[in-house]
Amino acid sequence: MTAELWPAPVASSPVSATVPVPGSKSITNRALVLAALADGPSLIDGALRSRDTDLMADALRAMGASITVDGDTFTVVPGDLHGAEIECGLAGTVLRFLPPVAALADGEVLFTADDAAQKRPMGGTLDSLDALGARVTGSGDPERPLPFRVTGTGGLLGGEVHIDASASSQFVSGLLLAGARFDEGVTVVHTGTAIPSLPHVEMSVEMLRTAGVHVDAGFNRWTVHPGPVKGHHWVVEPDLSNATPFLAAAAVTGGTVRIPDWPMTTSQPGDQFRVILQDMGVNVEHYTHNGVLEVSGRPEGHLRGISWDLHDVGELTPTVAALCAVADGRSHLSGIAHLRGHETDRLAALQRELSSLGCDVTQTEDGLIIDPQPLTGGVWHTYADHRMATAGAVLGLVTPDVLVEDIATTSKTMPDFDLRWTQMVEG
Repeated sequence: MTAELWPAPVASSPVSATVPVPGSKSITNRALVLAALADGPSLIDGALRSRDTDLMADALRAMGASITVDGDTFTVVPGDLHGAEIECGLAGTVLRFLPPVAALADGEVLFTADDAAQKRPMGGTLDSLDALGARVTGSGDPERPLPFRVTGTGGLLGGEVHIDASASSQFVSGLLLAGARFDEGVTVVHTGTAIPSLPHVEMSVEMLRTAGVHVDAGFNRWTVHPGPVKGHHWVVEPDLSNATPFLAAAAVTGGTVRIPDWPMTTSQPGDQFRVILQDMGVNVEHYTHNGVLEVSGRPEGHLRGISWDLHDVGELTPTVAALCAVADGRSHLSGIAHLRGHETDRLAALQRELSSLGCDVTQTEDGLIIDPQPLTGGVWHTYADHRMATAGAVLGLVTPDVLVEDIATTSKTMPDFDLRWTQMVEG
């Protein structure tokens, strides 16, 4: 069946809008895991409601937690963990955070997922659990690890484990989030090259400490000491990565977009988008008196080409690449070889789709070289990847006749993206 094509709205004038964005997926799903492992009830306010967070909540319910929802508020009451069948969709946080939780369950937990999830690396999670003494069984094919099973006996000894997390920081975060419930806690030692998206590990450490867990963090080494996880009232920040396409709209059209409640300090990698925009010549103001982030593009959307190592903020790459495709000169994006194992091979997808619209794009060993050319309309394929979909919407603002395939894939992290986008364009 052919996915529906969404005509991306063209901005006939510079956009001007205030766009509230929902809560952070990364914070919401970490808070749900910690709440399910806590010693008492937790409240999560401002939570994101999306496919990824619904999958996480459903999975934790299936394993024994009580989770009720009222708008963007989750109330979580921990329960005895038991066997279940879990649908992971394409959510890396579910795929990699819940197997360590399943090792604490009393019974077998079966993990299934979308077909495209077979391409997402899982060795760091499954191998580390096996090394810690958990019973993990799967297909036996490292290229197609799903479905797999984790059979728990109500606890896990824990201890020190050496893993290569160079494919995903989530391998580390998943172990850390559950580690306080292991009998001996857990020490995770990373043995590979640099960990991508390291700020997400720092986010996990920060949230563990907020929940009363003792964590030691050093270079490529983290120790979570055994002990209770405290129930907590979590207040979720807006999802800064989900805000970036809207900020990019101001940049490409020479307009102004304001995002309310942008945090003064944060562990979210999306905060780095402010610096990227400034490097491209865009004006960025963060107003401390009301927390509004305001981005104003240059006249007629003129942008400078950039050379950026996006290793720590790889999730921003599709949006940044869209900006680079309409900049005034060459851009070189590096440090993102790990994106080949995301929802899709994002480097190949970006090269293919940008080239199809007329841009000159070359893949390197760890990134992309983008030489802008006049763009023409066409079908922008999304590969079931929400960030590819939003990148296509950005390009459509200044390129007539861009048809984004399956805009509904944005429901992974923002179910009403198309409505918010159209309202922004129409003012």
